[in-house]
Amino acid sequence: MKHSLDNKQDLALTKQWLEQADAIVIGAGAGLSAAAGLVYGGARFEHHFAQYRRKYGLTDMYSAGFFPFATPELKWAYWSRHILINRFDTPQQNVYSTLHNLVAHKPHFVITTNADGLFGAAGFDSGHIFTVQGDYGKLQCATPCHDVLYDNEAQIRSMVAASDNGQVPTALVPQCPRCGGPMEVNIRKDATFVQDDLWVQQCNEYERFIEDYADKKLVLLELGIGFNTPSIIKFPFNQMTEHWPQTHLVRVNLHEQEAQQWQHESARHLVMDASDWLNAITTAV
Repeated sequence: MKHSLDNKQDLALTKQWLEQADAIVIGAGAGLSAAAGLVYGGARFEHHFAQYRRKYGLTDMYSAGFFPFATPELKWAYWSRHILINRFDTPQQNVYSTLHNLVAHKPHFVITTNADGLFGAAGFDSGHIFTVQGDYGKLQCATPCHDVLYDNEAQIRSMVAASDNGQVPTALVPQCPRCGGPMEVNIRKDATFVQDDLWVQQCNEYERFIEDYADKKLVLLELGIGFNTPSIIKFPFNQMTEHWPQTHLVRVNLHEQEAQQWQHESARHLVMDASDWLNAITTAV
C-alpha cells in the first residue's frame, strides 16, 4: 500500500503515535539534510564545484568524496570547500528546527549517519545525538596512530581562503600532530575510522536510551534513510518494531522503494519529502 501526502488517515495515525509516545528515537539519513537544502548534486554542486565537473568529470559531492586526487594540495582544496558548505556555512535550518519543536517536549534521542552537524545547530542536546559515521568538523590521523579527534573549522576556513587554481598551499595541508603523517576527515570510509571516547559514550547512551524504553510506548521516526548502510538504522528499527509490542515505526522517504521495503502492522511508510511530512504532521488535525 502506498502512503503519501494525500493519505490523511496515515498522517493522523502517525501524529497520534507521536503524541502518545513515552519517547521518540529519530533515525536520520541524507534525505533529511537534502530536504533542508544540503543537496549533493544538481545545481548546488554546479554552483560550488563546476570546475571539478569540467576537470574530473565529477557530478556530485558524494562521489567526489571518494575521488583519488593526485596530491594532498588538490585533495584539500576540494575537501575544505565541501566541509565549509556542508558543515559550517550551511543554509538556515527550518527543517531541523521544526523537527526539534516536534519532539522537544518528550524524551528523545537522535541516531544519524549524517556528518553535517545540523542536529546540534538546530538546538538538539548534544548528549542525545549519536553521529555514527563521524563529523565533517573533525580531523583524525589517517593511519591512525592515535584515537584523538581535532576540531577543524579554523583550518578549513584558512584552506578555502588560500585556495588557488584548485590547490591549497602545502603549508596548510593538515598533518598529524603526533606522527607527522597525513590527516583525514573523521568520516567512516574504511577500517581507519576513529571511534574516540565521545563516539563510544554516544553509542552507550543511545543503547541505554533504547533499553530504557523497550517496554514503553516508543516511536522510531526514520527520516530520509536509504540503503547505503541499512544495518545502522533501518534494519535495527525493523527489528525493534517487530519484537517490541508497544513500539511504532514511522518511515518517511521520498523514494517509494526505500520507504516501503519492509511492512508491519505497527509501521507506516510515507513516500514524501521529510520537509513536506513535517509541514503536514504539524498541521494535521
